[in-house]
Amino acid sequence: MITEFQQKIFEVVKKIPNGKTMTYKEVAFKVGSPKAYRAVGNILNKNYDSAIPCHRVVRSDGGVGGYNRGIKNKKEILAREGLVL
Repeated sequence: MITEFQQKIFEVVKKIPNGKTMTYKEVAFKVGSPKAYRAVGNILNKNYDSAIPCHRVVRSDGGVGGYNRGIKNKKEILAREGLVL
């Protein structure tokens, strides 16, 4: 069962265009919960829907952050999209 909060996060992340990123904090702010950036990360870590490009959500400090398919894969996908982190 997907909660309303999870759905809001997924809708924001679905709108991140190819070649762009958002931080976990920016996603949390967009869904109206600016301090919930850790919750955003936890929710995206459980996402396996390829229609939700959670690999485009990164850390505020410039790091790539986690990825449920491995950080190496996240970096490779972002590089293919033209992003270097």
